[in-house]
Amino acid sequence: MTLGLFNSYDPIRLAEAHRRAIARAAPIALAFDANLATFGFPFEKDLRTAEDVAAWVSGTTSIGEAGKYLRELAHLGRFQTFEFPKRGFPPQLGEVIVTTNRPDPKKATTAPFLAGLLKHGTSILLVFGLGPRGLDDRDVYPLGRYHFDLTSRGLSLETATAIGAAPALIAAYLAD
Repeated sequence: MTLGLFNSYDPIRLAEAHRRAIARAAPIALAFDANLATFGFPFEKDLRTAEDVAAWVSGTTSIGEAGKYLRELAHLGRFQTFEFPKRGFPPQLGEVIVTTNRPDPKKATTAPFLAGLLKHGTSILLVFGLGPRGLDDRDVYPLGRYHFDLTSRGLSLETATAIGAAPALIAAYLAD
């Protein structure tokens, strides 16, 4: 399982929210044996590798044991950075799962189904939109084979809450 953070804020300027999202998602990824990926984050040119980004974030946060968990993910090769997907997300990250409180009924899925994919060896990429609007319905929604409303009730959750709850919910079904 990969937790994918999709930049829905500013494509040109790196915001505080970008840094905080990475810092908050790293301990979640480590706790649930997931990978972490960013999409479309406008990192400075001197931050060329995931380990460079991890070192930079670690120097600016107290979250996740002052970035220790993010550095660990990067060292293990489990933290990656990507540009905005042009025609799709990197296939090596697995089946694309759009996290949304407004799933397309034809693509809607559940935590038990996603846990079943993982149990049968299929990798999944949970894509979380950062920003007040979340993911773009026109550009990102069609890229997801499945749409996952983790509340199953159409409730909108704050991004950090969703990033923590989604893998925890899926992991609960993995234990069955």
